[in-house]
Amino acid sequence: MLRYGSIPVNVSKGQEPMSDPKPVGVTLLVLYSPQLEECWRFYQGLGLDFAAERHGQGPEHYAAVLPNGMVFELYPARPGRQTDALRLGLAVDGSTATPPLTPGRHILTDPDGRTVEVHST
Repeated sequence: MLRYGSIPVNVSKGQEPMSDPKPVGVTLLVLYSPQLEECWRFYQGLGLDFAAERHGQGPEHYAAVLPNGMVFELYPARPGRQTDALRLGLAVDGSTATPPLTPGRHILTDPDGRTVEVHST
């Protein structure tokens, strides 16, 4: 058995193994919501600091830059563009959440019905 970093990987006969892992990070997450203002309030209550934005003729939306530099955006849904089934995981300071969250793991549901697993410190 080969390893990809610390992950064991089965390689079939005649198949080339993967090269050494390269660092990968998420830089952008966009949620398209039919309930934009309600989602904005929900995620703002978890501590995300959103700014209203508009790029050119595009729709007004909200963007927050997380401590690791990732951009989290909320856009209004439109026909053919809506984020449905998705599970998010966020680490937050529970004492600053609205309402405050006790330390630990919390399973919440955003206004669009997405599961949000919150790890509160």
